[in-house]
Amino acid sequence: MQYRTLGRTGIKVSPYCLGAMMFGAVGNADHDDCIRIIHKALDAGINFVDTADFYSAGESEEIVGKALKGRRDNIVLATKAHLPMGADPNQQGNSRRWLTRAVEDSLRRLQTDHIDLYQIHRPAPETDIEETLSALTDLMRAGKVRAIGSSTFPVSEIVEAQWVAERRGLARFRAEQPPYSILNRGIEREVLPACQRYGMGALVWSPLAMGILTGRYRKGQPQPDSARAKRFPKQMADERRLDAVERLIPVAEEAGLSLTHMAMAFVMAHPGVTSAILGPRTMEQFDNLLAGAEIVLDDQVLDRIDAIVAPGADLGSLTAAYDPPSITQAPLRRRPTAERAAA
Repeated sequence: MQYRTLGRTGIKVSPYCLGAMMFGAVGNADHDDCIRIIHKALDAGINFVDTADFYSAGESEEIVGKALKGRRDNIVLATKAHLPMGADPNQQGNSRRWLTRAVEDSLRRLQTDHIDLYQIHRPAPETDIEETLSALTDLMRAGKVRAIGSSTFPVSEIVEAQWVAERRGLARFRAEQPPYSILNRGIEREVLPACQRYGMGALVWSPLAMGILTGRYRKGQPQPDSARAKRFPKQMADERRLDAVERLIPVAEEAGLSLTHMAMAFVMAHPGVTSAILGPRTMEQFDNLLAGAEIVLDDQVLDRIDAIVAPGADLGSLTAAYDPPSITQAPLRRRPTAERAAA
């Protein structure tokens, strides 16, 4: 396994990061099986593990904590906070009040005294970014956090956070965790260049586009009887995405690759990407992903992919991606009726 520097932190991480979202009740509820997957990843040279407090209501962090006993010092451990962890409206978000509590809860579940990369899972427009960065700076000074990052932030908020940190003398985000795949290339326009400009690492999620780039979901064929297809039927049956898959499969076959391995190699080829998150639920899935670790796509294959999905283009949206209030709240994109006329 080769290693890359996480932004300009000096921290060396593997190009593959083991994502633990599927460990726990939401995916694989067998703790022993999940621990075996984590140990196999570590034995293969993966030294980067990413989880979040929200995953299976903290169960994922508990599994990771058990798996890292005796091996913690050799692992770059990342987790996240922001999403709801209870019915109380203050058990979520990016406020100092919540983050100081959330980090203690994560440390307890992970059975460690520090987190290497603590990430804000999504923006919180109702919270001043200075409030968030101030709290995170204090957590770093207390030794509980080594570096901080964001996840699925729009480029405008990435830049604002950098400016606020500089002007207020606060710790700055050193990494961003955005979605990125052959089918969702929007971050190539501004997010990845901004990360490179500010020396931020990019830890990309959903490199297989929610599983569509495994080749299991085909146009004109019945959808697999999967939990994901049942939960996101529209996204998994999106005609534009399935059309692209039908065009991508011959490219992979002519290159002697599976679609899965081509998709993983594609995200690893971008100079702005530090690591790609593998999110296996089973050992079989992990073994398949790991088998493609040495694959390198040449320019001819990358050019053919560009011709199918243009650089910077998004084919459909990811359900878990962030939509700002300017999109989700109608009053922010509609003038009062009396003010809409031009004359």
